[in-house]
Amino acid sequence: MADLSMLKPERVFYYFDKISSIPRGSADMVAIADYCEKFAKEHNLKSVRDSANNVVIYKNATKGYENSDAVILQGHLDIVCQKDENKEFDFLKDGIETMVVGDFVTANGTTLGADNGIAVAMALAILEDNTLEHPALEAVFTTDEEIGMIGAIKLDMSLLKGKKMINLDAEEDDSVTVSCAGGRDLRATIPFAYHKKSGQKVAITLSGLKGGHSGVEIDKGRVNANILAGRVLNYISSVGDINIIGINGGTKSNAIPNHCKIEFCTSDATAIADKVSAYLGTVKAELSHREPDFSFMVEIGEGKEYDVMSDELTLQLIYILACVPNGVVEMSAEIDGLVESSQTLGILQTKNEQLILHFSLRSNKNSVIEFLQQRLKRFFSTIKCKIDVFGIYPPWEFKSNSVLQEIYKEIYFDMNGAQPKVEAIHAGLECGVFASAIKGLDCIAIGPALYDVHTTSEKLSISSTQKVYALLIELLKRCK
Repeated sequence: MADLSMLKPERVFYYFDKISSIPRGSADMVAIADYCEKFAKEHNLKSVRDSANNVVIYKNATKGYENSDAVILQGHLDIVCQKDENKEFDFLKDGIETMVVGDFVTANGTTLGADNGIAVAMALAILEDNTLEHPALEAVFTTDEEIGMIGAIKLDMSLLKGKKMINLDAEEDDSVTVSCAGGRDLRATIPFAYHKKSGQKVAITLSGLKGGHSGVEIDKGRVNANILAGRVLNYISSVGDINIIGINGGTKSNAIPNHCKIEFCTSDATAIADKVSAYLGTVKAELSHREPDFSFMVEIGEGKEYDVMSDELTLQLIYILACVPNGVVEMSAEIDGLVESSQTLGILQTKNEQLILHFSLRSNKNSVIEFLQQRLKRFFSTIKCKIDVFGIYPPWEFKSNSVLQEIYKEIYFDMNGAQPKVEAIHAGLECGVFASAIKGLDCIAIGPALYDVHTTSEKLSISSTQKVYALLIELLKRCK
């Protein structure tokens, strides 16, 4: 693990280093919540922890700010747990192995967790620093954001008095985010019974795709490995017999899957393997400009009797993967360049005689999210399956009279000589949950430059962290 203590701002990276050593994947929140509570006690700060392991830490206003409204600082504690295929790493036990490469902090073969660990680190550094000028602070550290904003949804908002909130989960340092998408998860579970089939096994592994955040990167042309697997299956079914043993791709519903593995048996493995290899060679050339690291492996196994899916389910699966909407559904007609709605097949899994397809639905409009859900239910209506909808969170709609926006734009210009971009994003932010629950909440989202979040290429800019932390300190100073 790299020594981050030499990086500036020192206390921000000190705390980022500390929390990076604590396992904190979604749904594994106890240890990181313990750490936040311990921090509050060590610094004589009042804190509250709820049953969802959300932690709120309070700090009194400094001299001259006693009559100013409290300000909420907010970030989430959990991270997306992704690792390289051959990386030996246990997210339940191991701390992130950080590395410094030039201007970036990154991780060794896993996600870095700067989404949203850097927010937690900046907030802790501010809470510790008694030299700063600021109103009363309410630092809110939420849990399980990455799996549906569960912590924010469960948080008792009466714990908060602030009417201004600075969310620290944005990923570009030259912008201020003022609106975001809402979303929900839809999971289709198709039960089936294996039957026996003799043949020779063929395994096809698709890997090396960029993947990425299914909100932020959805319009970047990145290939979904599960959808690509459907294309491959469709081709195989046209050149030979196929009896699917299993198919597995993706591990997070809110990430574009970068790998998928198909296993099947067939009566003519060598001929099909040769044809599939040639076909995938053509696909690789086709994708070379947008997916330069895409790779595939076609392996022939032993001939014997296998447990396989029925022909009917195989045809249904090929139909689903070939025809289900995926990626950008519609662009906004109101905000130039904004993806208004999208749908991502993040997880495709064969488990315990169940075929599981897990989708992430997003839109900046509630009515559109509802339509996406109903359309997907209609799509699966002719297939015997169970549909579960969960992880519902509201969109955050633009506030035209935001005082906080104007203060931040003024500070940004003073410190950088230019105006920040004012952006609405397609990713989900907890701002929507807070804004829907706290009447009149004035909210912005800012953060340092992050790249390739939710992937093992995730990296955090050191200079950008310095820039945003300075902006944040000045913003608190001017919230008088």
